[in-house]
Amino acid sequence: MAQEMTGGCQCRRIRYTASVESDDAYLCHCRMCQRATGGVSIAFKNVKKADVAWEAEPDWYVSSPIARRPYCRDCGTSLGFAYPESENMDLTIGSFDDPSRFVPMRHFGAESMHRAWLDTEGLPEDRSDEYKSLVERWIKAIGKLPD
Repeated sequence: MAQEMTGGCQCRRIRYTASVESDDAYLCHCRMCQRATGGVSIAFKNVKKADVAWEAEPDWYVSSPIARRPYCRDCGTSLGFAYPESENMDLTIGSFDDPSRFVPMRHFGAESMHRAWLDTEGLPEDRSDEYKSLVERWIKAIGKLPD
């Protein structure tokens, strides 16, 4: 059963509501996604374009002769990926207000995968809300930690 889920960019200028059918998501490791995001991979949820309602139209970057990517020009948030002629598109998992629902089910662009970044179990873990200098900066700037 479809669930309405909201999301958007960091500065909240771009907001969307998407009708989501399943928890399935995937990681893309292709070089285009690596370059577009500056990361080693990006987590995506594939949805029908018709199931995404934008409160404000995102900015679009033509990232190649075959694809374009929605983003926010003000804060730089990457919001997705789309082939212009396709009825589907991808939304970035991190742009959903509650990304915890989604589960990675596959890898794409495996030829560019950086395996050392896949299994990070056992590495030391630091919480940002316990990192003293970061907490002090937030308290000084806005009087609290961000939501």
